[in-house]
Amino acid sequence: MENLPDFVVWYAVFLFTLAFHESSHALVAHLGGDDTAYHGGQVTLNPWPHIRREPFGTVLIPILSFFTSGWMMGWASAPYDRYWGDRHPRRLAAMSAAGPAANLTLAAIAFVVLRLLLSTGYFVPPGRANFSHMVAPASVDAGPTAGALSLLLSVALNLNVLLCLFNLIPLPPLDGAGVVQGLFPDSIGRFVATMAGNPMFSLMGLVVAWRLFDKIFPRAFSIVLALLHPGVAYS
Repeated sequence: MENLPDFVVWYAVFLFTLAFHESSHALVAHLGGDDTAYHGGQVTLNPWPHIRREPFGTVLIPILSFFTSGWMMGWASAPYDRYWGDRHPRRLAAMSAAGPAANLTLAAIAFVVLRLLLSTGYFVPPGRANFSHMVAPASVDAGPTAGALSLLLSVALNLNVLLCLFNLIPLPPLDGAGVVQGLFPDSIGRFVATMAGNPMFSLMGLVVAWRLFDKIFPRAFSIVLALLHPGVAYS
């Protein structure tokens, strides 16, 4: 019960982030001539169509991961017509890149807001920074609103950086694989497409991608932290 307020903030950010990511995929596909996700209701920031499509990845896993590890993991998806992607590889690349681009946009917005609030003195650099606490209220009397806003913006920044970088790894079933397929349809993209069509290769891709990401994200976090608090040293 002590973690319930943090869970509410985390889950709100998590659901909005997933909805924004998947609706971006769906919208770009729709604009490119594939209405599969559009007719499935995925061109929306309303989380319900995304939950209905992937209840395991949007409800069960996020709840379990938060209360066992203190942070959330999960997934959602937007369907598309693979034959459309084969006929229009550049559009496939744009559709695949739309999700990570959406995450990068949300991360940039959270970063700018945090920098503005730091510049006004509302927030200060924390004594110890982590995924959920990139800033601290300047006053101990700031109240719960400042703490909740600090948590919301910190999670929004780091979660979106995480999802952007992870999804750009060019291994199926991640978005980076779709970008490679679309940009290089007659060379390596054909090999990636073959891998993507095999569930075993997709599972192996996730395992390898996570191992790679485990080395990438700590460095990315350090860079974001240094940009957010220039001149402040953290171990």
